[in-house]
Amino acid sequence: MDTADHTGPAPRPGLRELKKQRTRDALLHAALELFTSQGYERTTVDEITEAVDVSQRTFFRYFAGKEEVALFTQRLTESHFVAAVRERPPHEAPLEVLRRSVLESWDTIGEAIEAVIPIELHMRTLRLIESTPALLAVNLRRSAELEEEIAQVIAEREGLDLDADPRPRVAVAAFSGVMRVTSRLWGQGEDIGVEGIRELTASYLSHVGPALAETWRRE
Repeated sequence: MDTADHTGPAPRPGLRELKKQRTRDALLHAALELFTSQGYERTTVDEITEAVDVSQRTFFRYFAGKEEVALFTQRLTESHFVAAVRERPPHEAPLEVLRRSVLESWDTIGEAIEAVIPIELHMRTLRLIESTPALLAVNLRRSAELEEEIAQVIAEREGLDLDADPRPRVAVAAFSGVMRVTSRLWGQGEDIGVEGIRELTASYLSHVGPALAETWRRE
């Protein structure tokens, strides 16, 4: 009978994997710096590879194209958010789960982002996505897929059949609408920091319940 402890830390990646990771991160960093400084459309793959001193073939070994690079850290934050939703305590109501998960994500995503690029560059990239029609369109399409994924997670938490009960999709749609509004407003403002978007998000999410359940008319 095997009684050995297999619960220790995962083995560190080998030198080859570390080299590949460093190359990918260097390409990512260079691309995002170019995108945010001179514009997404005006930046070519050649400029990105020249900045890192690698070939186009190497670039396409790591990324399908410029679009994937531009949205890379945004996809990382989405995965972080989905994981946070899955880990919330079972007694929390769906909208509270979503609210706490997104705020928790803003509090904890920094370490994951900093492992690949500076957080300040990530925040500039978020603004780039908001101001670049081609990237914004792709991001909105992905948002629809993410909404369905989150709705399924909420349905599973609540023991509901997603196709028979509309409430998970309705709750996620309301939440996602608020997130789109806050992203747009933050993108138009002057505060580019994490705290700025977190505070704006928290403020707007706190109004979801009253906005949906109460009359707004003053007697």
